[in-house]
Amino acid sequence: MSIIAHGIRTLGILGAGQMGTGIALVGALRAKVPVVLHDRSPDQIKKGLSLVDKLLAKDVGKGRLTSEQAKEARDRISVGSDMKSLRDVDMVVEASSIFASFAEELRPDAILATNTSSISITKIAASAIPNGVSAASDSGKQSAGRVVGIQIVVVAKLVELISALQTTRDTLDRARAFAIACGKEVTVSKDVPGFVSNALLMPFINEAIMCLEKGIATREDIDTTLKLGMNHPMGPLQLGKETSYRIMTRLLIEHLPI
Repeated sequence: MSIIAHGIRTLGILGAGQMGTGIALVGALRAKVPVVLHDRSPDQIKKGLSLVDKLLAKDVGKGRLTSEQAKEARDRISVGSDMKSLRDVDMVVEASSIFASFAEELRPDAILATNTSSISITKIAASAIPNGVSAASDSGKQSAGRVVGIQIVVVAKLVELISALQTTRDTLDRARAFAIACGKEVTVSKDVPGFVSNALLMPFINEAIMCLEKGIATREDIDTTLKLGMNHPMGPLQLGKETSYRIMTRLLIEHLPI
């Protein structure tokens, strides 16, 4: 297989939940690269692959994909039984918040992409430096420099890249090229709380909730005002209902001790 612009010949996914499975499908279907999916739970792997099959079957049924295209995408996804199965990947996306514990298992030139919604990418990059290695050394800079934040919204066209203080230009450029290969538009944010997406989204939804609580307008009128007046595809309360539970659950998982 020839190396394409982003250099990602094999993608690794750590975590077979809804988010990890969705990213695996995007990589296999859109970027057309082999994907190794790993999760500590065999049951979660089974559920994740079942979701992949359902999504592909749905696209075939709606005429978005041919049966052959769906089969090719599904065949690109394999299961990694342990961490060693990820050693030869060119990029790994973690969706399970155990970043530091697996960094040493991967090739030193592999991109380490985290899908966190809130944890500092700079702190995660620092955790990728092996014990006993100085952050100021060439080895320390190389280890931390391959870390990047990548907010992949599977059902949307956007990928938000977050650059840690240590992230190298090469890492950021390769991550951008891979996201484009997945059919996504790319934006870049500095490493600040919530990045751009959640830093803007959550106050927006909160203000709408406060308007409802104060009796300023009904739920329907608040949503209609934003949909028709601001040309939003859906109102903030509808958006909050559909997304906030997922976001808050992820934040709790990331910040509660395991």
